[in-house]
Amino acid sequence: MTPDTRRRTILMSVAAVTGVLLLPDRKLSAQLAPTPHLDVPYVPTPQDVVDRMLDIAKVGKKDILYDLGCGDGRIVVTAAKQRGARGTGIDLDPARIAEAEENAKKAGVSSQVSFKVGDLFQTDVSEATVVTLYLLPTVNAKLRPRLWKQLKVGTRVVSHAFDMGPEWPPDKTEEVNGRRIYYWTITQAQKKAVT
Repeated sequence: MTPDTRRRTILMSVAAVTGVLLLPDRKLSAQLAPTPHLDVPYVPTPQDVVDRMLDIAKVGKKDILYDLGCGDGRIVVTAAKQRGARGTGIDLDPARIAEAEENAKKAGVSSQVSFKVGDLFQTDVSEATVVTLYLLPTVNAKLRPRLWKQLKVGTRVVSHAFDMGPEWPPDKTEEVNGRRIYYWTITQAQKKAVT
């Protein structure tokens, strides 16, 4: 039994006996929390792809970036640290959110960013000027009408690896080291399509 496993076992035993869960830190708390059902497995976006996604969307200090399925927060943290943007990351997995918050702290951008455990399909993204994604095609297709409805005309959407289906062809497609990036801009036509 590893030390971490032993520690978790002891804490869970104390909780079972006393009804009180003693958690020494938030990171361990996230590790002990029940793992939610994830629609998309966690696979980090390589940093060169992150950088190009932000380039394509022309992210700058006036932007508010939302990363849906943010994982370890690298897109939000990079946008804040390198480009001065504000950002919010949303993920179902509390362990990923704890990791993202720690990464923001290490990068010195905690005041510019926030991370929330949440469901992408329940999250209000209407204040975003840029939305980034690394989800699966089925999730993108399900999310598409919500983006059209909530985002303002001119909002930029960038996806790593997967498009939005034939109903919304990308404005631009690029490749970085064999990885595809898709880019869209919300138009009035999309807004009308969901009203």
